[in-house]
Amino acid sequence: MELALVGEELRAVVNRLKRAQGQIAGIIRMIEEGRDCEDVVTQLAAAARALDKAGFAIIATGLQRCMVDDASEGGNANRDAMRQRLEKLFLSLA
Repeated sequence: MELALVGEELRAVVNRLKRAQGQIAGIIRMIEEGRDCEDVVTQLAAAARALDKAGFAIIATGLQRCMVDDASEGGNANRDAMRQRLEKLFLSLA
């Protein structure tokens, strides 16, 4: 399954990842400055949630594309293999 950067869904994912990148840079600064542990962990949790949401959005977009492709092809040949691949992707984020 190829990931083509098309549609608002994936642009939103890229924006979310850029924000997470900024959060992670901020977390590194916080650690280097000796900031409070609770503040650092709170920011780590926020960055982790942002990354998880980005991953789920990518998987959902892939699932949507697979369903459209499958409907247009009208076949079941690859349906089980695709379901297993998508299940594996979902579990990788669990």
